[in-house]
Amino acid sequence: MPPDIAKPAESGHASIGDVVKIREQTIWQKIVASQPFWVTVALLVLVAFMTMLEPSFGTVDNAANVTRNFAPFGIMALGMTVVIITGGIDLSVGSIMGLVAIVAGLFLTWEYPWYVAFFMGLLAGLACGAVNGFFVAYVGMPSFVVTLGMLSIARSLAVVFSGNQMLYKFGPDAPIVKAIGQAKFPHQVPGDSIPDWIPQFSSHFWVMIVMALVVGYVFNFKAYGRHLMAIGGNENAARLTGVPVDWIKFQAYVFSAFTASIASLLLLGYNGSAINAMGQGYELRVIAATVIGGANLMGGAGTAFGAIVGSAFLEVIRNALLMAGIDSNWQGAFVGAFIILAVLLGMQSGGKSLIAATVERMFPKKHR
Repeated sequence: MPPDIAKPAESGHASIGDVVKIREQTIWQKIVASQPFWVTVALLVLVAFMTMLEPSFGTVDNAANVTRNFAPFGIMALGMTVVIITGGIDLSVGSIMGLVAIVAGLFLTWEYPWYVAFFMGLLAGLACGAVNGFFVAYVGMPSFVVTLGMLSIARSLAVVFSGNQMLYKFGPDAPIVKAIGQAKFPHQVPGDSIPDWIPQFSSHFWVMIVMALVVGYVFNFKAYGRHLMAIGGNENAARLTGVPVDWIKFQAYVFSAFTASIASLLLLGYNGSAINAMGQGYELRVIAATVIGGANLMGGAGTAFGAIVGSAFLEVIRNALLMAGIDSNWQGAFVGAFIILAVLLGMQSGGKSLIAATVERMFPKKHR
């Protein structure tokens, strides 16, 4: 008898193996069956290849530059992952960035303290997220329609509030604002004991790491994370089990706006100015990073690590193309190809992803 066919049950009783065919999976099988794992492998291979091809690619300075560039996208991808897990999408994050930057910039030009300016900017972003969440969760409108509308509304408000002008006269707290956005850790000064080979990671990077750890913890160890997955997997079933679906979906869009606001405030400090065009087109790159990182656009799947590694992968591709002397106009083609590939790998066939099915054939699972 083949090993994958359960033995007939005795005394007319069906065995568990006959009914549900429970199978055990090792930790290694779980790891290699995950999309983020293979994206990480591809990322490391690309880094190794580019370092051999162009030695300057593997320098400490370039490492610090790459991490700073992708960190805002990684922060936003964490929020996008939460939304996508619920089966939604948020197209407004780029425009929310622009509005947050302008609101904070205006309060700085009016010479309010930096923390007041940042709070008002954050409040504007959260208000946009609350509007998105209300119409999606409580009114029942499609997230695509609602957030597409907010994309236009927030960008228009940013243009109107700024008078279509760049804001850069940030008053007495300008040095503090710039320090927040331009800080590097560990901070190296002449004569210190920190080796030169240790990269000076930006404040953006460290904020991303902290937020990723928090989101990852919630996904893996808190009931809220399980509720998110349940909503994306089967919303009606989640309601029947007592999950507060509407409230959690509302919070997901607020959190997405929160991450966009944090990224905006960090970029505001780094640039030392605020423009209403900040974040234009970012929503597509954030969604791309999230999908490449393993989030399922149908909902029910996504990880914090995947959001970060997906963002890093896109930035390394961009950086590699520039260093290789390839026309920057090809970036879109490469990104688009990887999006299609990522969705293809995450497609379900017989209840399994393409990766999972392939791994199962390579590493047969034990039967209980």
